[in-house]
Amino acid sequence: MAKTLPVGKLPLPLLEKLLSKYGGSDERLIVGPQVGEDAAVIEFGKRYLVAKTDPITLVSEEVGDYLININANDIATMGARPRWLLATLLLPEGKTTESLVEDIFLRVSKACGELGICLCGGHCEITHGLDRPIVVGLMLGELEKEKLVRSSGARVGDDILLTKGIAIEGTSIIAREKEADVKEKFGESFLNRVKNYLREPGISIVREALLAVECAEVHAMHDPTEGGLSMGLYELSKASKKGMIIYEEEISILPECQTLCQEFNLNPLGLIASGALVIALESRDTKKLLHAYDREGINCSIIGKVIEGEGVKLQGKAGVKKFPYFERDEVTKLLGGMNNGG
Repeated sequence: MAKTLPVGKLPLPLLEKLLSKYGGSDERLIVGPQVGEDAAVIEFGKRYLVAKTDPITLVSEEVGDYLININANDIATMGARPRWLLATLLLPEGKTTESLVEDIFLRVSKACGELGICLCGGHCEITHGLDRPIVVGLMLGELEKEKLVRSSGARVGDDILLTKGIAIEGTSIIAREKEADVKEKFGESFLNRVKNYLREPGISIVREALLAVECAEVHAMHDPTEGGLSMGLYELSKASKKGMIIYEEEISILPECQTLCQEFNLNPLGLIASGALVIALESRDTKKLLHAYDREGINCSIIGKVIEGEGVKLQGKAGVKKFPYFERDEVTKLLGGMNNGG
């Protein structure tokens, strides 16, 4: 019997092989399917069109907010401003009411409005075999050609920055899906604070990504989603064909994240991390960007350096070792399945 694959993203070697074998090419395709790149880029006259699709399959609450932010984040990591959305809503048979559908539409519309995105089309149906709504977004953005940022652009000597800290989305998901347990152990105030991680500190990185390209020479940006900071760094290393040394003590792990990971025996380095942004940039621009973030109230720290070679290393008190690698996201240990973007 053939071995089945684990829940989550496809293993990187398999994905790389499939993209190499079946990925398309076109004279106007500037950035095509590649491990580590967050979106496709298409030549569109004097500008570039940036395209991204991601599903939301894990959470049932706040699904509209997740849909917009997860897709918009990947547009912004290319240096582009998200502009248009097409959404596909697959709704569970026997559980879908008019009020449920309208609530999803309302939340999608509100989240679009907050980022200046136009909902311009899509598809909606009630689907057999589902136990919760599945929402898939196709988002488009645009940018001036000279402002394109690619994950493959990281250069030896670049500083590696991390905004906000980890793992914002994973922590919120744990609180929402294990609500009774979290409330009983840590109290209602803690529960509400962590559930609200969706908005504070927030899973959107659009503001900090666009600010970065405005005031610094950014060589690469990446949005660490499924597989957490670990997978985000490995994808960035793979795309850029560069190595990375990460300073363990500089990684900002949010206190509530640390608490819940200890409670449920999870490693925060492998926990879905939407809301953080990894940036590789010229070291001479680091101080300027940190000052800009400080003025805007965005936490950011230098967590490492781009080096020769490939792969990711972790430098801690005990020395240097390989950065932990996660075959599947840590949250799947609790929930059994997920896909909230990547």
